[in-house]
Amino acid sequence: MKVFFANEFSRYNEEIILTIRNFKNGGTMIGDGHRNVIKVFKISDRLINFKSFKQHNIINRHVYKFYRKSKARRSFEYALFLLDKKFYTPTPIAYIENHDFIGLTSSYYISEQLENSLMLNEILNNKDFPDREEIIKGYAALMYNLHENGIEFIDNSAGNFLIRKEEGTYRFYIVDLNRMNFYDHIEINKRLKNFARFTLDNEIMNIISKEYALLSGLSAEYCLKKISDASNKLLFKRKVKKVLKFYKYIIRI
Repeated sequence: MKVFFANEFSRYNEEIILTIRNFKNGGTMIGDGHRNVIKVFKISDRLINFKSFKQHNIINRHVYKFYRKSKARRSFEYALFLLDKKFYTPTPIAYIENHDFIGLTSSYYISEQLENSLMLNEILNNKDFPDREEIIKGYAALMYNLHENGIEFIDNSAGNFLIRKEEGTYRFYIVDLNRMNFYDHIEINKRLKNFARFTLDNEIMNIISKEYALLSGLSAEYCLKKISDASNKLLFKRKVKKVLKFYKYIIRI
């Protein structure tokens, strides 16, 4: 077992290892656990979030042991990087990897559980939510600042942002961090393509486009077109993928 802690949390070493050993039988599940399993445990005076990543096939197990950082390690390191750049994410505590002679067998990313927060998609889906438009503009500003810092958040979907009101201000916490790219500069079309996963709602797209245009000096019409094109292209790819899966299923029958 490889265990790596943020310096200030090494005191939780024994309790966290014990929690990992009893992971299947304890904790409070978040979500359906279909891909990754996320559970919350109380350790000492804190609520701690444990994310267990889905088991890889034998090839990827080998890759993640010898050639590529595990998703847990990337999540931990990217969280520290974001905090260093003055962005927000739940406090990273540790990552854990288990290996055998073939490769990675399991990995966990451990962070502080963010209490009293909402997922951004809950707010987007509630048109009566107070300050909804302000929050959408805040999200657009966050994405602009990420891009200005050369950060491409690949899993840019509304379920990967937690919102909490702190001292009268809505603060955005980024989660599900293991897929990011980093650049010296991100050209504008790549920036706008980064919104492809976020929404197909025209009203939301319009708000994002206007805010991003205001910050970047582009026209809102240009931003809207590029975001819409990217969203529609991704939607088409998903539909094609579903059709191909259906035909593969029929052929097997």
